[in-house]
Amino acid sequence: MYPFAGSASETPLERGTYLVRAIVACGNCHTPQGPDGPVAGQELAGQLVIDFPEFTAYAPNITSDPVSGIGNWTDEQIIAAIREGIRPDGTIIGPPMPIDLYRGMSDEDVRAIVAYLRTVAPVRNEVPKSVYRIPLPPSWGPPVGTVATPSREDKVAYGAYLAGPLGHCVECHSTFVNGVPDTKGHLGAGGNRFEGPWGISVSANITPHADGIGHYSDADLRTIFKTGARPDGTPIMPPMGTAYYRNMTDADIDALIAYLRSLPPLPSPAGD
Repeated sequence: MYPFAGSASETPLERGTYLVRAIVACGNCHTPQGPDGPVAGQELAGQLVIDFPEFTAYAPNITSDPVSGIGNWTDEQIIAAIREGIRPDGTIIGPPMPIDLYRGMSDEDVRAIVAYLRTVAPVRNEVPKSVYRIPLPPSWGPPVGTVATPSREDKVAYGAYLAGPLGHCVECHSTFVNGVPDTKGHLGAGGNRFEGPWGISVSANITPHADGIGHYSDADLRTIFKTGARPDGTPIMPPMGTAYYRNMTDADIDALIAYLRSLPPLPSPAGD
């Protein structure tokens, strides 16, 4: 836990440290994973993330290494990559990087994340380029203007910010259609299959439906976030970033739960 998280005196680096090591969980994709979790000494050095029919995606090295990482990128170039999906050479970043969601990340929080990335030790690790068998858009939208940090006073609205622009929970947990999450028709319904060193896992339904979290109490959900296990003791499988989410503050967990309770209840996809 980070005692400074959410405090009035929190510095940008402290905020960035909390975000990256908790709800944003950049390392869940960008840090090489072994059967027992993140590989030591390889924080944010990049790895194969997803091999779908639509694309084979590699999370790039985002350490400060100047050759294989982002050591030569400016702060503004890093921010453009995160919120606009544009690399310094002008090429478009594709899924599963959730650019549509990251466009809503606040100016304050994206700069805090950059402050943290600047502190990550450089690791020389050349990662292959992702291969897309679907067309990528020419852009993810018009340039992002000023984005304010939502108030924590509205618990549901702040929970939506945590689950969307920050934690992109709705990316993995909204049923994929043609390789991308359908956040309009299947928001939170889950059913997506992920293969990795852990085997094969399926994203859960996180709507209040009986197929989803409807049978869990708030205390049960807090247990899941804090321990990485269901109330019956069965572990939550990767790619759920349990090693990161357990670092969330109680207030952030409560806001996230309040948002999940507000979602329209949807049944899980047939067969899951």
